Amino acid sequence: MANTPTKETIITILNQHQIGTMATVAQNKPHSRYMTFFHDQLTLYTATSKETHKVDDLEHNPYVHIIIGYTFDGLGDEYIEIEGSCAIHDDQAMKEKLWNDQLKPWFDGPHDPNYLVLKITPSLFTLKNSQGGQEQLYQPEND
Repeated sequence: MANTPTKETIITILNQHQIGTMATVAQNKPHSRYMTFFHDQLTLYTATSKETHKVDDLEHNPYVHIIIGYTFDGLGDEYIEIEGSCAIHDDQAMKEKLWNDQLKPWFDGPHDPNYLVLKITPSLFTLKNSQGGQEQLYQPEND
């Protein structure tokens, strides 16, 4: 049976890493891309354009898989895999809350009509590559 990582371990990894992969499903095939993630506790947010394939994918299937934290340092280089559901938000307050200068290469500001926020609500975190070598599962609803 897998050990259970602490919420603090997961938040530490999220604090230390913003870039990860996010996979969606289109026509029963996975599609991955690198994304920049921001978080509020265990809820993740990322920006995207209305004109991307991932928006179409998510409208048909809201489930995503995220990998974040791996730095190629070998055993003990902990990273997390996240399973969750994703909601597309065009809410101006949420867009302004997420907005930062890192988004300027893609959008003209928080009022850009193509700018959307994806909110990922995790259902399962899997801590990988820990010192013990055994994956550890954490389910947020157990808090």
